[in-house]
Amino acid sequence: MTMFDSYNTALKNLRVNKRRSLLTMLGLIIGISSVILVISTGAGAQSLITGQVVARGTDQIVVLSGASDPEGPPAQALGIVITTLTEEDKDALLDKHNVSHIAYVSGYITGNGVLKWESENRNVSYTGANADYEIIENVTVERGRFFSKAENEARDAVVVMGSALAEEIFGNSELIGERVKIDGKQFRVIGVLAPQGSSIFEDVDNALLMPLRVAQYELLGVRHVSVIRSKVDSEQYIDQTEKEIAQTLLDRHGEEDFSIRNSASLLDILTTITDALKFFLVAIAGVSLFVGGIGIMNIMLIAVKEKTREVGLRKSVGATDTDILRQFLIETIVLSLLGGLIGLLIGVLLAFGIARGVQAAGYDGYKFIVSLNSIVASLGVTMLIGLVFGVYPARRAASLDPIDALHYE
Repeated sequence: MTMFDSYNTALKNLRVNKRRSLLTMLGLIIGISSVILVISTGAGAQSLITGQVVARGTDQIVVLSGASDPEGPPAQALGIVITTLTEEDKDALLDKHNVSHIAYVSGYITGNGVLKWESENRNVSYTGANADYEIIENVTVERGRFFSKAENEARDAVVVMGSALAEEIFGNSELIGERVKIDGKQFRVIGVLAPQGSSIFEDVDNALLMPLRVAQYELLGVRHVSVIRSKVDSEQYIDQTEKEIAQTLLDRHGEEDFSIRNSASLLDILTTITDALKFFLVAIAGVSLFVGGIGIMNIMLIAVKEKTREVGLRKSVGATDTDILRQFLIETIVLSLLGGLIGLLIGVLLAFGIARGVQAAGYDGYKFIVSLNSIVASLGVTMLIGLVFGVYPARRAASLDPIDALHYE
């Protein structure tokens, strides 16, 4: 019997038992679609995260309160409040005698409060920052203006709003010059930011920004800042600037009670984390492939029993053990490959639907990604599963004695 004959016989047997063939493939269909879905959504999420880091610029250096392992998370990420950084530290970093290549720098502090305007009462999160925030965060003022360095030093009670927050509170009313209250203190609205869409780092469209000193002294009653974010004049000076920042703060504090991160290292860390997460999720999804392989082997063992007399008859008219082995093995591989193709199609469609849904939610940086490598690997795995889990039933069929098989009831 030729390979072509074995292939035709395998397809004929699958067509005769369509329902059983479909149920047998179900485990593989679920497994392959899960793997494709996990790989695609993982790649899409990674593209969203890394894309937003790149969009913020790879020429930024961030100083956080509290010492930490350079490869590990800073203390703030663990929810620990440390008050070692101040606005004076920010001013020291702007001194060219201390740090040569910093172009812009801002301190940050955040808080929560109740914003009131006429009959509107809304719980809001606000950020206090310096005037350089506008350049560091790459935001654009659509109406009005951003607050100035002089307004920060004078503690002028002014605010700049994100476009979504402004629309929710004021609707179509003219808001520039309007007065609002935050925790009982009156503020004047001086600007509205242009829409930027959703971000995993900061929702600029719902931002409420005010001069750093107003947030510190008038609302929160603190002197410290949570973060100092800076922008260098050229990416080539990132490493040098990090060292100069570290030395300046060490001289001022007497100890290393701060952590320094740059955008490039953050990008590397996020890529490593998302790669590890993708691998972990693929491993979990891969369990269903193993279960599907076990299902195929069980069904093929049943098929061997059902075709015992047929095997005996074929052997009695000249079929060799190799012919029988090849027939059952090809049948298993074809079954696995069909299941893989169907699972691949379902996985791609689901991944595409998720990508469109995420993009519709405002995360334009999320990309629909299904790599050729993942497709080839998935189909290769399904064929391997068919081969591995089909060998035992095929060998069992090939080893049947023709006389015993003909007398099998």
